[in-house]
Amino acid sequence: MNQAIGASPGSVLAGLASTPRGARALIRAGFNGNTSGMAPGFAQGNLVVLPQSWADDFIAYCHANPTPCPLIGMTDLGSSLVPMLGDDVDLRTDIPRYRVWRDGILVEELTDISAIWQEDFVGFVLGCSLSFEHALESAGLRVRHVDEGKVVPMYRTSIQTQSAGAFRGPMVVSMRPYTPAEAAIAYEVCRKLPGAHGAPVHMGDPALIGIANVDLPDEGEPTEVRAGEIPVFWGCGVTPQAAAMEARPPICITHAPGYMLICDVRTEDLTLIR
Repeated sequence: MNQAIGASPGSVLAGLASTPRGARALIRAGFNGNTSGMAPGFAQGNLVVLPQSWADDFIAYCHANPTPCPLIGMTDLGSSLVPMLGDDVDLRTDIPRYRVWRDGILVEELTDISAIWQEDFVGFVLGCSLSFEHALESAGLRVRHVDEGKVVPMYRTSIQTQSAGAFRGPMVVSMRPYTPAEAAIAYEVCRKLPGAHGAPVHMGDPALIGIANVDLPDEGEPTEVRAGEIPVFWGCGVTPQAAAMEARPPICITHAPGYMLICDVRTEDLTLIR
């Protein structure tokens, strides 16, 4: 594999990474970096794959918690294709890094899950906060972790999701720092994008939602909150990973945080599956 592909897209690769189909081609060719900033304007998605016997409860969990778990796509039983999100989108190959959970325990990370795909699998794609970052930039707001080439910081909170069957657990949030005036703009931009988590769920003191230290995220990399800024928190599609740890299905496959599915649908055109 070309080592350059395994890092971040350089000037040659950036052209391919600017389109969904090109970005997926890079991923299939071996790109294993985070996808923040790739294919700007197009939706990125979180992944959850479960056996069919767990699917109905998971759908109910998403419907009960549409902010952290906006359901934007799913497969037919046994299929790995999601034509509603792109005519060649394949959940087995099109994410740079997967996580495999067995009985609620993370057992391995893979770059391709073709070898472990089962005929009874149902794949789910949830909206992602990386999808709205282009909208923020178009509104004149910088996205610091993108500028710094980092994975967005993510935190488990004290906010409990609504349970459905065996699925329950804390809401996970992502964070981007802004001044109060910028945060107000971010709120207005994102509330119009329910398929990408919608408006922020909290602004300001992290302790109010159970985050002890904003400099120590549970996933991703720290992003500095500078003088005059406040942390702004959005619902995050890593929430189902916390729920899977509680539910303990025999197998569950997810994306690694920050390593997303890039779709052919524009962020503003996303619709939730009801």
